[in-house]
Formats: sequence, C-alpha cells, structure tokens
Amino acid sequence: MNAAVAAAAAIAGVLTGVIAMLAFRWSEREQKRPTRTSLHTDPVLPPGVDTVLSVLRSSAVVLDEADAVVKASSAAYALGLVRGGKLAVEPMLQMARDTRRDGEIRQVELDLPRRGTGRGEALAVSARVAPLGSRLVLLLVEDLTEARRIEAVRRDFVANVSHELKTPVGALSLLSEAVMGASEEPEAVERFAGRMQIEATRLTNLVQELIDLSRVQNDDPLEDAEPVRIDELVAEAIDRCRHQAGAKQITMAAGGTADLSIWGNRGQLAAALGNLVENAVNYSPARTRVGIAARRVTAPGGDLIEIAVTDQGIGISDKDKERIFERFYRVDPARSRATGGTGLGLAIVKHVAASHSGEVTVWSSEGQGSTFTLRLPEAGAARDRATDDQTPGLDEDDETGQTDGTTTVSSPYEPFSAPEVLP
Repeated sequence: MNAAVAAAAAIAGVLTGVIAMLAFRWSEREQKRPTRTSLHTDPVLPPGVDTVLSVLRSSAVVLDEADAVVKASSAAYALGLVRGGKLAVEPMLQMARDTRRDGEIRQVELDLPRRGTGRGEALAVSARVAPLGSRLVLLLVEDLTEARRIEAVRRDFVANVSHELKTPVGALSLLSEAVMGASEEPEAVERFAGRMQIEATRLTNLVQELIDLSRVQNDDPLEDAEPVRIDELVAEAIDRCRHQAGAKQITMAAGGTADLSIWGNRGQLAAALGNLVENAVNYSPARTRVGIAARRVTAPGGDLIEIAVTDQGIGISDKDKERIFERFYRVDPARSRATGGTGLGLAIVKHVAASHSGEVTVWSSEGQGSTFTLRLPEAGAARDRATDDQTPGLDEDDETGQTDGTTTVSSPYEPFSAPEVLP
C-alpha cells in the first residue's frame, strides 16, 4: 500500500515538473515573439545606416510607416524640413507615402519658403525618396539655392559680355562698309577711319578689363606679394590719366602722409587705384580738381592705409550708390559711352580690395562730387595676416554684384567744394 502511494506521488511530481518546464518554455517564446505594438512603436534602422546618414552632405530624414520621423540630420532641422517630429513639407510627405506604397524611387525639385524672412525668398531644393527596408522610407534633400544663384550670375555675365562686345563689333562692321562706299571721298574715309579707331580702342579696353577681372577673381594676390609704396602707386595712377586730365584742363593733386606701404600684388593694386583716378577724371567737368590723399589709421586688427580719391564731378545718387560696384553697371550710360567706360572698373576695384583683406567705400553728393576710399592693411599687418593664412575671400553676395556693406554715405575726408573754374 505504501509503495503504491509512493509511486503515485513520484509520477505526479514528474508530471508537474514537465508541465512547469513546458509552461516556462512557452512563456519565454511568447516574450521573444514581436508584437503588433512593438512593430509600430520601436522602429530600428538597418545596421550601418545611421553612420552613413551622419556623413552625407544632403539633409536626411527617415520616416516609419506612420510618417513619424525616426531619424533626421541637423541640416534637415536647419532647413525647416522637420518640425515637431513630423515632416513639415507636404509634397515630400506625399512622395514618401507613394514610395512606401509601390517601392519606387522618386525625385523632384521644389521651391520652399525660406524660414525667418518676410521677403518671399525661395529655397531651391532637390528631394529624393527611396525605400529603406520593408517599413522605412529615406528622404534626401539637397540645397540647390547657391548653385542656382551662381548659374544666374553666370547667365547675366555672359549676356552682358555679349551685349558689350556686340556694340563695338557691330559699329566696326558698319564703319568698314561706309569706308568701302566712300572710297572716292578722302574726307569721308578719314572721318569713318577715326570712328573705327575709337570703336577698336573701346573693344580693346573691354577685352583687357574682362581679362583683368578674371585674373583678380581667380588668382591669389598674396602668392606674389611684396611691399608696395603708396607714393609710387599714386604717381603711376596720375601718369596713367595725365593725357585725359590735360585735355579737360583738370588739375590732379596728390597729398597726405608720405612713406606709406601696403603688402600685396603691385599690378592689381596699381590697376585698382588707376581705375579710381580714371573714373574721377572722366566724370569731372573741365577745369576742376581731382585729389589723391593717403594716410594711416588705427584699427583693432592692425593699422590700415586709406587712399582717398576725391573729384568735383557729377556725383552719385543714393539709389546708384548701392549698385556702382556691380559688373557693367553705369551711373550714366550715355556718358560712359562717350568716355569709353565699360562698367567693369569699379568691380575690379572691389575684388582687388577684398582679395587684399580690405574694402572700398564711397561718399558722394549729386552735383558736388565723390570720394572713393580704399582701405588696405599696412605692409606689416597684411604680411602677418597672410602668414597666418587668414585672408578672407569673397562672400556669397559678391557674385551677384552687391556691395555687402562696402558702400557708405560717410567719408573720413572732406570732399572738395562744388565744381569751380580754376584760373
């Protein structure tokens, strides 16, 4: 009897252990099995994707099947693509949904409103959407604003160059036909030949200034830098314009502090100052004065050399001051045609000043004249800055022709009085 009870108890214990073990195994399996809730609330990026997204230049956003943002780069937040954990651009969100549905890769270019501006400026972007695994969608957005701006600048430049070249070339063609038709009239031939020389000179000047502008934009002026004496630059600029000034009985006077030097490319600096003096002569009435003065001024980053060119010319209006450093812009197109101006002189001055860590500013009043001032680091400070490799380049707005704050309505120099007739 006791043996039967013991055997029954043993069998019951074994069955209990087996049932407990099976229950434990079943519970463990159920815990490992993914639930529907976990599929929706805890998406995981495929291995290596997070690392790849962190090194991409494009803005990256990863969306789950509920259109929630799983991963977004800092650039995506900066562009305003992601707000409150959601993709804020509806066209991109619709693209993501379509790609999730059919698995096709899609790409589109969009113009988005720029955040923080009330001027209606558009942000040009290229968006590309692709499936990432079975549940996620990857959105890559590239900012095309700068590329489009540069392309627009290039188109405008080509159009302006084409127009400027077409004018003298067309004139030369017509004048050559006139010479052929008047071959038996010596006086007419001489008159037409003189006009041909004027147009040929204008064409030569335009081509040369295009070359100069290209050179100052592409070359590093501090590669062949040297100490350049200001008085030598002033003497060279005066000598360059001596003939034009003499024809108009314009007096050119140089003054200021002597024995000043700057560090830079002599050829570019001479061209910049020469352009300022030439403009002053061309836009001044007959029998007036053009002055060139230099001085040293103290600045936080080191002493600066200021070279001011003052004239008693027609002056510049406030609306023109903001654009005079643009390529091909002319305050008075008719007068520029008469003087042979190309509209590139001040653009060259601006680029030379910027590439030498300086700036050019202008003071002007209509009917009273103008003062253009070049501010450049003195030789020692500029050389030290070049050694430290801290020379700044042109910023984004330079290619558009904007002055970026280099135009001002004040000047450290008193302008000459209103145009007067010299004895």
